[in-house]
Amino acid sequence: MNVSELASSSASPKTAAPAGKGLGLDTSQFLQLMVEQLQNQNPTDPTDTTEFLNQMVQLSTYDQQVENAQNLKTVVASLDTMIAANGLGYIGKTVSVLGDTTTLQDGKAQWNYALGSDATKVKIEVVDEDGNTVFKADGETEGNTSHEFHWDGVDDKGKQLDDGGSYRLKITATDKEGNDIETSTSVTGTVTGVDASSGQTYLTMGDVFFTLDQIISVSTKD
Repeated sequence: MNVSELASSSASPKTAAPAGKGLGLDTSQFLQLMVEQLQNQNPTDPTDTTEFLNQMVQLSTYDQQVENAQNLKTVVASLDTMIAANGLGYIGKTVSVLGDTTTLQDGKAQWNYALGSDATKVKIEVVDEDGNTVFKADGETEGNTSHEFHWDGVDDKGKQLDDGGSYRLKITATDKEGNDIETSTSVTGTVTGVDASSGQTYLTMGDVFFTLDQIISVSTKD
Protein backbone atom coordinates (compact mmCIF):
# COMPACT_ATOMS: atom_id res chain seq x y z
CA MET A 1 0.00 0.00 0.00
CA ASN A 2 1.47 3.36 -0.93
CA VAL A 3 1.21 6.69 0.89
CA SER A 4 -1.53 8.07 -1.38
CA GLU A 5 -3.74 5.04 -0.64
CA LEU A 6 -3.09 5.38 3.09
CA ALA A 7 -3.93 9.05 3.00
CA SER A 8 -7.22 8.20 1.34
CA SER A 9 -8.16 5.33 3.60
CA SER A 10 -7.17 7.00 6.88
CA ALA A 11 -9.01 10.28 6.28
CA SER A 12 -12.31 10.43 8.16
CA PRO A 13 -15.36 12.31 6.75
CA LYS A 14 -14.56 15.18 9.12
CA THR A 15 -10.91 15.45 8.13
CA ALA A 16 -11.01 14.60 4.41
CA ALA A 17 -9.71 17.48 2.32
CA PRO A 18 -12.19 19.05 -0.11
CA ALA A 19 -11.59 18.46 -3.83
CA GLY A 20 -8.90 20.72 -5.24
CA LYS A 21 -7.63 21.69 -1.74
CA GLY A 22 -4.38 20.73 0.00
CA LEU A 23 -4.23 17.72 2.34
CA GLY A 24 -3.48 20.03 5.27
CA LEU A 25 -1.52 17.37 7.22
CA ASP A 26 0.15 18.37 10.48
CA THR A 27 3.32 16.73 11.81
CA SER A 28 1.42 14.18 13.90
CA GLN A 29 -0.73 13.07 10.96
CA PHE A 30 2.31 12.88 8.71
CA LEU A 31 4.14 10.61 11.19
CA GLN A 32 1.01 8.50 11.58
CA LEU A 33 0.95 7.90 7.82
CA MET A 34 4.61 6.95 7.90
CA VAL A 35 3.99 4.39 10.68
CA GLU A 36 0.93 2.97 8.89
CA GLN A 37 2.99 2.67 5.71
CA LEU A 38 5.54 0.56 7.60
CA GLN A 39 2.89 -1.53 9.37
CA ASN A 40 0.93 -2.29 6.22
CA GLN A 41 3.78 -3.23 3.94
CA ASN A 42 4.11 -6.82 2.82
CA PRO A 43 6.72 -8.52 5.07
CA THR A 44 7.84 -10.70 2.16
CA ASP A 45 8.11 -7.73 -0.13
CA PRO A 46 8.86 -4.62 1.96
CA THR A 47 8.69 -1.19 0.39
CA ASP A 48 11.90 -0.11 -1.26
CA THR A 49 13.58 2.59 0.85
CA THR A 50 14.06 4.91 -2.12
CA GLU A 51 10.45 4.49 -3.24
CA PHE A 52 9.26 5.08 0.33
CA LEU A 53 11.21 8.32 0.58
CA ASN A 54 9.92 9.44 -2.84
CA GLN A 55 6.35 8.91 -1.65
CA MET A 56 7.03 10.96 1.47
CA VAL A 57 8.50 13.80 -0.60
CA GLN A 58 5.54 13.75 -3.00
CA LEU A 59 3.11 13.94 -0.09
CA SER A 60 5.00 16.72 1.67
CA THR A 61 5.12 18.87 -1.50
CA TYR A 62 1.47 18.36 -2.52
CA ASP A 63 0.20 21.42 -0.66
CA GLN A 64 2.92 23.55 -2.23
CA GLN A 65 1.94 22.37 -5.71
CA VAL A 66 -1.70 23.28 -5.08
CA GLU A 67 -0.66 26.70 -3.76
CA ASN A 68 1.54 27.29 -6.82
CA ALA A 69 -1.37 26.44 -9.14
CA GLN A 70 -3.61 28.92 -7.31
CA ASN A 71 -0.90 31.58 -7.53
CA LEU A 72 -0.60 31.00 -11.30
CA LYS A 73 -4.36 31.55 -11.66
CA THR A 74 -3.97 34.84 -9.80
CA VAL A 75 -1.11 35.89 -12.10
CA VAL A 76 -3.18 35.06 -15.20
CA ALA A 77 -6.11 37.09 -13.87
CA SER A 78 -3.76 40.01 -13.16
CA LEU A 79 -2.33 39.83 -16.67
CA ASP A 80 -5.84 39.89 -18.16
CA THR A 81 -6.63 42.97 -16.09
CA MET A 82 -3.38 44.64 -17.17
CA ILE A 83 -4.06 43.91 -20.86
CA ALA A 84 -7.56 45.37 -20.55
CA ALA A 85 -6.11 48.43 -18.81
CA ASN A 86 -3.60 48.85 -21.64
CA GLY A 87 -6.49 48.76 -24.08
CA LEU A 88 -8.06 51.70 -22.26
CA GLY A 89 -5.10 53.83 -23.33
CA TYR A 90 -6.21 53.54 -26.97
CA ILE A 91 -9.63 55.13 -26.43
CA GLY A 92 -9.88 58.38 -28.38
CA LYS A 93 -6.78 57.58 -30.46
CA THR A 94 -6.85 57.25 -34.23
CA VAL A 95 -5.59 53.82 -35.26
CA SER A 96 -4.98 51.96 -38.49
CA VAL A 97 -6.03 48.32 -38.28
CA LEU A 98 -5.52 45.38 -40.62
CA GLY A 99 -8.88 44.54 -42.18
CA ASP A 100 -11.49 45.81 -44.61
CA THR A 101 -14.45 46.69 -42.33
CA THR A 102 -15.08 49.92 -40.46
CA THR A 103 -17.96 52.12 -39.36
CA LEU A 104 -19.10 55.63 -40.20
CA GLN A 105 -17.84 58.08 -37.58
CA ASP A 106 -18.83 61.75 -37.84
CA GLY A 107 -20.13 61.08 -41.35
CA LYS A 108 -16.89 59.66 -42.72
CA ALA A 109 -14.83 56.52 -43.07
CA GLN A 110 -11.26 55.92 -44.16
CA TRP A 111 -9.44 52.92 -45.62
CA ASN A 112 -5.99 52.27 -47.03
CA TYR A 113 -5.32 49.76 -49.77
CA ALA A 114 -2.27 48.46 -51.58
CA LEU A 115 -1.79 46.58 -54.85
CA GLY A 116 0.72 43.82 -55.45
CA SER A 117 1.69 45.39 -58.80
CA ASP A 118 0.62 48.15 -61.17
CA ALA A 119 -2.95 47.79 -62.37
CA THR A 120 -4.78 48.93 -65.48
CA LYS A 121 -8.08 49.29 -63.63
CA VAL A 122 -9.03 49.50 -59.95
CA LYS A 123 -12.66 49.33 -58.87
CA ILE A 124 -13.63 50.47 -55.35
CA GLU A 125 -16.91 49.37 -53.74
CA VAL A 126 -18.30 50.18 -50.31
CA VAL A 127 -20.55 47.35 -49.16
CA ASP A 128 -23.04 47.56 -46.27
CA GLU A 129 -23.89 44.89 -43.68
CA ASP A 130 -26.53 43.36 -45.97
CA GLY A 131 -24.04 42.90 -48.81
CA ASN A 132 -25.40 45.80 -50.86
CA THR A 133 -22.95 48.05 -52.71
CA VAL A 134 -23.78 51.59 -51.59
CA PHE A 135 -20.91 53.42 -53.29
CA LYS A 136 -18.61 52.82 -56.26
CA ALA A 137 -15.54 54.66 -57.53
CA ASP A 138 -12.35 54.16 -59.53
CA GLY A 139 -9.16 53.79 -57.54
CA GLU A 140 -5.50 54.59 -58.00
CA THR A 141 -3.55 52.02 -59.99
CA GLU A 142 0.06 52.32 -58.82
CA GLY A 143 1.38 49.09 -57.30
CA ASN A 144 3.55 48.45 -54.23
CA THR A 145 2.41 51.60 -52.45
CA SER A 146 -0.33 52.53 -50.00
CA HIS A 147 -3.37 54.46 -51.22
CA GLU A 148 -5.84 56.28 -48.99
CA PHE A 149 -9.55 56.19 -49.69
CA HIS A 150 -11.83 58.63 -47.84
CA TRP A 151 -15.59 58.20 -47.99
CA ASP A 152 -17.95 60.94 -46.86
CA GLY A 153 -20.80 58.55 -46.12
CA VAL A 154 -22.85 59.66 -49.16
CA ASP A 155 -24.20 56.74 -51.20
CA ASP A 156 -24.55 56.55 -54.99
CA LYS A 157 -28.03 58.08 -54.73
CA GLY A 158 -26.69 61.17 -52.97
CA LYS A 159 -28.07 60.22 -49.54
CA GLN A 160 -26.00 60.90 -46.44
CA LEU A 161 -25.95 57.67 -44.45
CA ASP A 162 -26.17 57.71 -40.67
CA ASP A 163 -23.23 57.09 -38.39
CA GLY A 164 -22.84 53.55 -37.13
CA GLY A 165 -23.23 50.28 -38.94
CA SER A 166 -20.41 48.37 -40.59
CA TYR A 167 -19.10 49.01 -44.09
CA ARG A 168 -16.62 46.87 -45.98
CA LEU A 169 -14.21 48.07 -48.66
CA LYS A 170 -14.01 45.79 -51.69
CA ILE A 171 -11.11 46.35 -54.08
CA THR A 172 -10.97 44.73 -57.53
CA ALA A 173 -7.74 45.32 -59.45
CA THR A 174 -6.81 43.91 -62.86
CA ASP A 175 -3.79 44.20 -65.14
CA LYS A 176 -3.82 44.88 -68.90
CA GLU A 177 -4.49 41.20 -69.62
CA GLY A 178 -7.51 41.27 -67.30
CA ASN A 179 -5.83 39.17 -64.61
CA ASP A 180 -6.65 39.88 -60.97
CA ILE A 181 -3.97 41.64 -58.90
CA GLU A 182 -3.47 40.85 -55.23
CA THR A 183 -4.72 43.58 -52.87
CA SER A 184 -4.58 44.30 -49.13
CA THR A 185 -6.60 46.71 -47.00
CA SER A 186 -6.56 48.42 -43.62
CA VAL A 187 -9.03 50.74 -41.92
CA THR A 188 -8.44 53.97 -40.03
CA GLY A 189 -10.72 55.33 -37.32
CA THR A 190 -11.10 56.38 -33.71
CA VAL A 191 -11.12 53.79 -30.91
CA THR A 192 -14.41 54.20 -29.05
CA GLY A 193 -14.22 51.48 -26.40
CA VAL A 194 -12.70 48.33 -24.89
CA ASP A 195 -14.53 45.01 -24.46
CA ALA A 196 -13.04 42.20 -22.34
CA SER A 197 -16.31 40.38 -21.56
CA SER A 198 -15.35 37.30 -23.61
CA GLY A 199 -12.05 36.78 -21.81
CA GLN A 200 -10.06 38.41 -24.61
CA THR A 201 -9.54 42.14 -24.91
CA TYR A 202 -11.09 43.77 -27.98
CA LEU A 203 -10.99 47.41 -28.96
CA THR A 204 -14.03 48.84 -30.69
CA MET A 205 -14.37 51.28 -33.53
CA GLY A 206 -18.10 51.93 -33.48
CA ASP A 207 -19.66 48.53 -34.19
CA VAL A 208 -16.37 46.98 -35.36
CA PHE A 209 -14.24 44.86 -33.00
CA PHE A 210 -10.51 44.21 -33.37
CA THR A 211 -7.59 42.96 -31.27
CA LEU A 212 -4.47 44.81 -30.20
CA ASP A 213 -2.27 42.78 -32.54
CA GLN A 214 -4.26 44.03 -35.56
CA ILE A 215 -3.15 47.63 -34.96
CA ILE A 216 -0.46 48.81 -37.37
CA SER A 217 -0.28 52.51 -36.38
CA VAL A 218 -1.58 54.89 -33.71
CA SER A 219 -1.95 58.66 -33.69
CA THR A 220 -3.65 61.28 -31.56
CA LYS A 221 -7.11 62.27 -32.77
CA ASP A 222 -7.06 65.49 -34.79
